[in-house]
Amino acid sequence: MKQKLSLNQSLQWKMNQSLVQSINILQFSSGELMEYIKEVAKENPLIEEVNSDMDWIQYRPASPDTLSIGEINTAEMSLYDQLKSQLFTISYPEPLKPIIEFGIDSLNEDGYLEIAMDEWAAKCGTTIENAEYALEKIQSLEPAGIGARNLKECILLQLKQTDNFQPFIEDLLENHLELIANADVEAISELYGKAAEEAESIIESIKLCHPKPGKLLEPPEPDYIIPEASIYKEDGEWRLSFYRWSTPKITINPTYQHLNDPMHEATDYLKEKHKEIEQLKQAIGYRGNTIERVIRKIMEKQYLFFEHGTYMIQPLTLREIAGELELHISTISRAISQKYVQTTHGVIPLKFFLQRGIKNESGTTASFAVKQLMKELIIHEDKQNPLSDEAIKRKLKNEFQIELARRTVMKYRDQLRIPSSIKRRENRRN
Repeated sequence: MKQKLSLNQSLQWKMNQSLVQSINILQFSSGELMEYIKEVAKENPLIEEVNSDMDWIQYRPASPDTLSIGEINTAEMSLYDQLKSQLFTISYPEPLKPIIEFGIDSLNEDGYLEIAMDEWAAKCGTTIENAEYALEKIQSLEPAGIGARNLKECILLQLKQTDNFQPFIEDLLENHLELIANADVEAISELYGKAAEEAESIIESIKLCHPKPGKLLEPPEPDYIIPEASIYKEDGEWRLSFYRWSTPKITINPTYQHLNDPMHEATDYLKEKHKEIEQLKQAIGYRGNTIERVIRKIMEKQYLFFEHGTYMIQPLTLREIAGELELHISTISRAISQKYVQTTHGVIPLKFFLQRGIKNESGTTASFAVKQLMKELIIHEDKQNPLSDEAIKRKLKNEFQIELARRTVMKYRDQLRIPSSIKRRENRRN
């Protein structure tokens, strides 16, 4: 009976490993994917070649000061902005939102909470119970481990999202960290009455946990912008074509091609390495398939943008795409992270196509389109009498039936890097 239980857990762990690999690879950019495969190839003698035909030099940004279409959309979101943008994916009483946001603002750059619960409650004028509820909501956000108060809690939060978690792990982390650090499988097995294979899988699962989950939300700083695919018009239709580096091909050394032959006497080591390649290929295939589904859905939803340009960008959310593709929001988020497409408007990040909507008399307008209208209004303003934020607000209302608060106009103007009317007037005088 015990042997059967151990076997099931071992199989379950291998499935988890494969799932973790697929999730990680999905959020890799093309460059990161190639680097990852190269690292795997160093330890896998079966891999003879990785074919991607990567020619990145043509996608080097022309100038670091050039403002791209994605940058106009929004500045790189901070750790705190990214966490707050996830709040719409969870449910909570609306009056508690300020308390949750205060907690998010109290995290350090590594994603750990740096305020005591009683101080949190006092500063928000609420109860400790409400602060603890707010923390629970923060800890349900991604990446797993966010909102932890120490390393132990950070690891536990991540492990609890896997099927490999068991209650004894909490005691192991609390009282026997040295056993984990030393990978002492025998001692863990004896202490908790677990099979050696099970204890080893627990150690490996802990190693997979990220000690500083906040770092996962740091904006990337790529030397190259590498598009996954090209969106172009041909014969009156918009088409999608993927570059070869988006789904690199792995070639197995011919010497080992027949490892799957049941008559072939391969060592267990080589068979394991062959299985590793098959899992990697599946993960790469999953990445390519998911990204393609997401991009095709974006093409469908943003058809007017491709036909008529930036003024016709439509409101679109992660939830909307996830619902129509029947995928989890986190999957869509990973699929668009650090991904770009080549279009007739240049190389554009996929996240650009996700636009918040602003309700108006004729429906809903994407925030980016509103910013572009504001920009046009300012370009054509009376140079001697620049438009104030209040004046821009009135023009948007009267000419385009778009109603914004003045503070929103000011926020959008700042994002466009346009100075206030007073400074614009002063600059012209100078």
